Amino acid sequence: MRTFGKWLGRAALALLLAAVVVGVWKREEITRLWAVNTLFEPDKIVANFSDMGGAFLTVPVPRGDGPASPLPQGPEMTLPEGAEDWIEARAVTSLLVLEGGEIRHESYHLGTEAEDRRISWSVAKSYLSALLGVLLEEGAIASIDDPVTDYAPALEGSAYEGATIRNVLNMASGVTFDEDYFDPDSDINRMGRAIALGGTLDDFTASFTETFAAPGETWQYVSIDTHVLGMVIRGATGRPVAELLSEKIVQPLGLERHGSYITDGAGAAFVLGGLNFTTRDFARFALMIEQDGRFGGEQIVPADWIAASTAPSAPTEPGNIGYGFQWWIPVGAEAGEFLARGVYGQYLYIDQARDVVIVATGADRGFRDAGVHAGNVEMFRKIARSL
Repeated sequence: MRTFGKWLGRAALALLLAAVVVGVWKREEITRLWAVNTLFEPDKIVANFSDMGGAFLTVPVPRGDGPASPLPQGPEMTLPEGAEDWIEARAVTSLLVLEGGEIRHESYHLGTEAEDRRISWSVAKSYLSALLGVLLEEGAIASIDDPVTDYAPALEGSAYEGATIRNVLNMASGVTFDEDYFDPDSDINRMGRAIALGGTLDDFTASFTETFAAPGETWQYVSIDTHVLGMVIRGATGRPVAELLSEKIVQPLGLERHGSYITDGAGAAFVLGGLNFTTRDFARFALMIEQDGRFGGEQIVPADWIAASTAPSAPTEPGNIGYGFQWWIPVGAEAGEFLARGVYGQYLYIDQARDVVIVATGADRGFRDAGVHAGNVEMFRKIARSL
């Protein structure tokens, strides 16, 4: 009887400990879900965008042990007329302008600071494109005309069967995906909740079975296409994207601070929008791209890949915005003018002819309003042409 009592006591203790563990896990899960559901609220959005670890699981993107590369201070420019009003109207949180690799303007707004690691949202897609270009040159990926299922067999039987790497680079997979950020039941928002709750994006991506067009036929911005690129990279190398990005792109740039990636429950990087860096460190990446993949005397990304990535190769409608390999080409672009773009006002604007790079981060809840994106591009052009 005494032995049974001892066993019962131990069993009760084990159950209590299990309940505590489950309670903690559920509390963390509920906390993340609550943070995701309030991520874009007016009184929280600015602070949230500087602290994405409160809403999501994250993994570091190490800068390495080397010194920070210089971003020398040049003559302070006078912003063009209307810029101050634009900064306020568009809830700009930081603005950094480089000309010839020198800082001509740097400012932080709405309580943000230079040391903040800001979420880039879809600007992260352009980073992944650069990484893929490196891996293609190294031979880890044979051709961008290979089917994605050659490297990501989990997508066999899904809507992505038959799509090539080129198709998903161009956002021309033809996969049906609802990207409405303001519809709580859209695919993009279901994906956000899946990440917050520790789900796996590989499974989420493989669950899509419907298409609206044949691969390569029609351009439609489908963010989950970029997750497929991440699956391809992981399948081709057997390594995590965060580790590869750190080694191949980040460490050679000499950043000031480590970066971070949002991840899913399996630790896979949220490659379509989960990168966090400081504004100056975003500028170092953009400067490398502007210099045809060269930085600090080293060719980091192949120059021919930069040229191919930033050419309007996707099947967009004539006269509309152009799209390359995860880079945007604005309407009426001059040669060497292109940009990376993320929701709520994140931009890397590059004007190679003028040797200008502009980084803007924001918390603009009106980013989808008519004329906002065109107005942002026009302001970047005014800034570049006023130097």
